[in-house]
Amino acid sequence: MICRFKYLFLIGLIGQEVIRFPHRKRHRQEWREKRMAETRTRPFDVALDMLAFTGMELIPILYVFTPWLNFADYALPAWASWIGMAVLAGAVWLLWRAHADLGRNWSPTLQILEPHTLVTQGVYQYIRHPIYAAVWLTGLAQLSLLANRIAGPAGLLSFLPVYLVRVAREERMMLDHFGDEYRAYMNRTGTIMPRLGK
Repeated sequence: MICRFKYLFLIGLIGQEVIRFPHRKRHRQEWREKRMAETRTRPFDVALDMLAFTGMELIPILYVFTPWLNFADYALPAWASWIGMAVLAGAVWLLWRAHADLGRNWSPTLQILEPHTLVTQGVYQYIRHPIYAAVWLTGLAQLSLLANRIAGPAGLLSFLPVYLVRVAREERMMLDHFGDEYRAYMNRTGTIMPRLGK
């Protein structure tokens, strides 16, 4: 049973990469055409991205296809894994919806494209960072689907520093670019969860 959930998690990761692929391809084209109005990406951001990639993709792939981490396996009840599958399905849907709503405004790093519009419809009507929310959900699913003391928590632990560093800088960049319009948007939405009573 554990083996089945490992492969289902891998299928979910592949699905997320399929969602991201056309957006990454378009972004590379826009970079070549120098359509960046502003970039605040630093070398440290690349290091953080590599850390997250290691914990959220590399370690799980290593766990699925090699026995190297099997010494850290433990037993999980089947219900926990089925909940993990539901969470993963929600993460894949949220990632797809966020990219669809964001359209050409998406950038993998701290960049403002030219032209760049403030997206406040779709899932962005409720939360400002649904892609980060999808990553957190994927990390929770990883914890539930990979019953391993290393591979299970690796996604959450490796994404935490990215989230803590990047969200504040991203919000500052959006405030600098959109001003009061973004400040009003912040006041009516949550960061990664909808605001209660709004």
